[in-house]
Amino acid sequence: MEIVAPASSANIGPGFDALGLALDLPFRVWFGDDRPMEETHPGMRAFRGAGGTGPLSWRSPIPPGRGLGFSAAARVAGLAAAVVQRGDELDASRPEIYERATELEGHPDNAAPSTYGGLTISAGDRLLPLELGLDAAVVAWVPDDWATSTDASRSRLPETIPFADAVFNIGRTALLVGALTTGNATALAGATTDRLHQDGRLELVPNSRAALDVLATRSLAAWLSGSGPTVAAFVERHGVDDVGADLPEGRVLVLDVDRVGVRVIDG
Repeated sequence: MEIVAPASSANIGPGFDALGLALDLPFRVWFGDDRPMEETHPGMRAFRGAGGTGPLSWRSPIPPGRGLGFSAAARVAGLAAAVVQRGDELDASRPEIYERATELEGHPDNAAPSTYGGLTISAGDRLLPLELGLDAAVVAWVPDDWATSTDASRSRLPETIPFADAVFNIGRTALLVGALTTGNATALAGATTDRLHQDGRLELVPNSRAALDVLATRSLAAWLSGSGPTVAAFVERHGVDDVGADLPEGRVLVLDVDRVGVRVIDG
């Protein structure tokens, strides 16, 4: 038996700290010590904090520090393992898992999709998982030689923003949610542009800026994933083979949206 929590891409451009998208890049844990998780690992700390006992093992292709929700997926998986270990129903415990993971993360935009799957909206103490109407692949460009600290990245953000920029992001976020839930691919054009956080963060990672510029011309919409340095894009499935050309050095991952969230898989 394995407990699996998906990776995620936060913000999706203008939806800063509010929008999240689950991706089929799994963080897996199981009971046993054949691939032991260290006590300092965020997944193990979440497991122990929720009352979990004994050893926990893990594996995951999610690259840490790259803006794909590694720590959130680890924490959600660890919390779910504690729920399973004490014999509680996982589906009924999702609100508890989400709340605890958000507390540990400090913000909900990765914890929500890892817990619930699909597209999620988090606003204060409100959470709304949504059905995704868009059938497109998610292409992620991931640099191998650069990681980003979320705390350091957040230090680049302004304390105040111009009124016009706030209005810009509100409009783009509404357009983005509408396009994703209705499946209107045409409406995605420009919907992931942002004036709140991406430019400041991209100053730290010039290769990510170059990757974003390339992907923006070859996709339905592109954005900086979380605090970066990964850049992600919605790409029509027939066009995924042509996206990788001219991108800076790094890995190109072609992913589906994970529509389930954390779950138990019986071996």
